[in-house]
Amino acid sequence: MDTLPPHDPPYDLLGVGIGPFNLSLAALAEPVPGLRTLFCDQRPEFRWHHGMLVDGARMQVPFLADLVSLVDPTNPWSFLNYLRAQDRLFPFYFAERFQLPRREYDHYCRWAAERLPNCRFGTEVTALHREGTLFRVELTDTATGRRSEARARNLALGVGTRPVLPEAFTALANHPRAFHSAEYLDRRADLAGARDITVVGSGQSGAEVFLDLLRRHEGDGVRLRWLTRTRALAPMEYSKLGLEHFTPDYTRYFHGLPGPVRDALVTAQWQLHKAASAETLAEIHDHLYERTIGRPIDTAPVEITPGTAVTDARPGPCGGLELHCRHTDSGAEHLLRTDAVVLATGYRAARPAALEPLAHLIDWDESGRYRVDLDHRVATRPGLAGGIYVQNAELHTHGVGTPDLGLGAHRAAVILNAVAGRTVHRLPARTAWTGFAPPVPTGPTGAAAPAGPAVPTAPAGATVLPEPPTPVLPRPQELTRAATAGR
Repeated sequence: MDTLPPHDPPYDLLGVGIGPFNLSLAALAEPVPGLRTLFCDQRPEFRWHHGMLVDGARMQVPFLADLVSLVDPTNPWSFLNYLRAQDRLFPFYFAERFQLPRREYDHYCRWAAERLPNCRFGTEVTALHREGTLFRVELTDTATGRRSEARARNLALGVGTRPVLPEAFTALANHPRAFHSAEYLDRRADLAGARDITVVGSGQSGAEVFLDLLRRHEGDGVRLRWLTRTRALAPMEYSKLGLEHFTPDYTRYFHGLPGPVRDALVTAQWQLHKAASAETLAEIHDHLYERTIGRPIDTAPVEITPGTAVTDARPGPCGGLELHCRHTDSGAEHLLRTDAVVLATGYRAARPAALEPLAHLIDWDESGRYRVDLDHRVATRPGLAGGIYVQNAELHTHGVGTPDLGLGAHRAAVILNAVAGRTVHRLPARTAWTGFAPPVPTGPTGAAAPAGPAVPTAPAGATVLPEPPTPVLPRPQELTRAATAGR
C-alpha cells in the first residue's frame, strides 16, 4: 500500500464524497492560501440525480444557490463565471429565468468538478482511522484497484442520501417493473408494454415523473395513476417570508430547540421541503385540461388519488403487481392491480461504511444519529482530536434547510471557518426579517446584542491559518484560465 511521504504535510480537510455540498466546500476552499484540501469520490465523474434529469425539469431554487455565490460571488467557480466560460451570458440574460433547467445545473457542477484541482474522482475512501492527532484515510483507485493512504486533520462527510424503499414494498425489491424515481431515466424503458402504471409519492419527484408519463402516453390508452399518502396535493411553500425558514437565522433557532421539538417540527414542516412546486402541479392540470377538450374528463385514463397509503405490495398471482391500499380518512381498504410502480418515496441520510473504524468514538444520540453542533461538527468521545463534519446528514439538528442548495455555500463557509480557526469567509449576522425566537430579555441598558455567527475557534489539533494579505483579484479574462489550472 502506498502512503504519503513522511515529509508531505497532512491535509487540513479531506472530503468523503463529491456531491453539490462537498463540491461547494472544495470550491470555497480552493482559493484559500495555505489550506490543503482533498475531496474524493468513488464514481468516475460527477453525477447529480442523473435519473431525474427529465426534459423540462427545473431547479426549485434560484441560480444564486450555486456552489459559491451566496458566500463569495467573486469566486471563479460561480454560476455566472460558468456562463461566461460557456459563452452563454447573453442567452441566459434574455431567458429571464431565475430557476435553471436541472440539466444545466448538473452541467455547471460537472464543469467545476472537472477543473477543481482538489477534487479526485475514481478514488474510493474505504476506511477512516485515528492515528494520533490525525485521521489515516485508506484510498482505493476504482479503476486499477491500487491502494494508498493519506492523512488529514479534519474530515467532511458528504456522501449524500440514499433512496428509501418503504417497508410495504419490500417484496418488490429488485422487481423489473418496480423501482425508485432515482432510477427513472435509466429504467424508463422497462415500462414499455405496461398498460397500467402507478406513481407513489407526492413530492417534486413524484410530480415530475407523473407529468413525464402523461406527456409520453397521451392517446395510447395507458392508464396512469398517482397515489399519495398526503391528504392533498398541496404545493411547496414558496412565499418570500416563508422561504426565510431556509436562512442561517432559522437554522440557529432550530438548533437551539429540544430534540423532541425538532423531530416534531421536521415532520410538521413537510410542505416546506417535501411538496411539489406549484408550477409542476399547474402543468399537470393544464395537460389534463387540454387532453380532455371536447369530452368528459372521466374519459381520460388517469387517476389522481391523495390520502391513500399502500400497506403492502406484492407480485400478482397472474402477473402484474398488487397494491393493498388504505384510504386515510375513511379507513376503507381496497386492492389495486397495476403493471408497474415508480416509487417517488424520498431519500434518507446514510452512514458511510468507511466510518465504521471510528464509530465507537462518535457520540451518537439516542436514535443512533449524529449529534451535530452549529459548525456542523459531529460530537465525538474524548481523545479524538480532529473534527468530523457532516453535510446533509443533520436534518434532525439543523432543520428543513439541511438538504437545500440555497444553504449549501453558507454551510461550507461555516465549516471552513471552523477548520481554519479564523474567518476565512465573512458571514452576515442577520439573514431574515423574521424573528423565530421569543424576544430576548434586555439588560440594564435596555438593549440585547443581536445573534450572529460566532467567531470561529480552531478545533483541537487544528492548525490556525494566518490571515492572508488582501488578495489581488484576477482580471475577468483570467478567471477561466484559473478555473482550468491543474487539470
